[in-house]
Amino acid sequence: MRKHLRRSLRISRYVVYRETLVDFKEHLWAFLGSFAGIALIAFLQSRFLSLEDNLFLIGSFGASAVLVYGVINSPLAQPRNLIGGHLVSALIGVCVQKTGLDILWISAPLAVSLSIVAMQLTKTLHPPGGATALIAVIGSEKVKALGFLYVLSPVLSGCLILLLIALVVNNIPHGRRYPTRSRVLIRRRRKQRVS
Repeated sequence: MRKHLRRSLRISRYVVYRETLVDFKEHLWAFLGSFAGIALIAFLQSRFLSLEDNLFLIGSFGASAVLVYGVINSPLAQPRNLIGGHLVSALIGVCVQKTGLDILWISAPLAVSLSIVAMQLTKTLHPPGGATALIAVIGSEKVKALGFLYVLSPVLSGCLILLLIALVVNNIPHGRRYPTRSRVLIRRRRKQRVS
């Protein structure tokens, strides 16, 4: 019986651990930020483009919203990673698409894999960037027709909107700070004060 109880307790720790028990305020601010960011991108799209020209709102922005509004202390959610990761990945995706390689099972994983390595090399790892590269390869003909303009709009323009909303919404409540200062910077400033 004890062995079974210990095993059940160990398994439950994987399901319910401390990080999932976020307070109500965090949920509220994550909701408000993500709603405002995605809503602004969608509003601009509906205002300036027809419904068929679905270009501003790409799927990877949904995943970016999770990071930028839901886990703001993550290194993957910081502005450098948000913007740099998407831009590097968009460039890689467009380059792979421009090669004319029409074998989907090669071009799609090539775009994603190269974007991961490029983000690692540039220290801009942002998981939704992989989707941004993939969209450049598997997107509609309108997305492919954009070519390198895809990097500027929808990718850069959407990232800037998400970032601006994050800078406002994530810094309103007491105790939330975005962008998060790196621990190295904090240690250096403490050493300077002591000296």
